[in-house]
Amino acid sequence: MSVTNVTLEVAQREYQSLRDAFPGFCGCDVCRGDVLVFTLNRLAPHYVSTRQGEILTELTLHSDGEKAKLDVVLLEGFRKVALAPRCGVKPTQL
Repeated sequence: MSVTNVTLEVAQREYQSLRDAFPGFCGCDVCRGDVLVFTLNRLAPHYVSTRQGEILTELTLHSDGEKAKLDVVLLEGFRKVALAPRCGVKPTQL
C-alpha cells in the first residue's frame, strides 16, 4: 500500500505555477523547500492510499475556495522566505 499526501503534490505543482511571477525569488532547493514547508504546516494534509482517492481529493483541492487558500499561503511563504532566505542569498522584498 502506498500512502500519498495529495496536499503536498498539489502544493508542489502550484508552487511551480506561481514561481514565475517572482523573478527576484531565489528558488534554490533550500528556498523552495522552505516555502513548501511553510505552506504545508498551514494547510490540512489529505492522505490517500488509492488512485481513486487521489483523484477525488485533487478535485476537492482544485475547487476555487481551496485553490485560493493554497495560493494565499504559498504567496505568504514566498514573501517570508525571500525576506530571510536560509541559503545565503541577499534578502529581497517581493
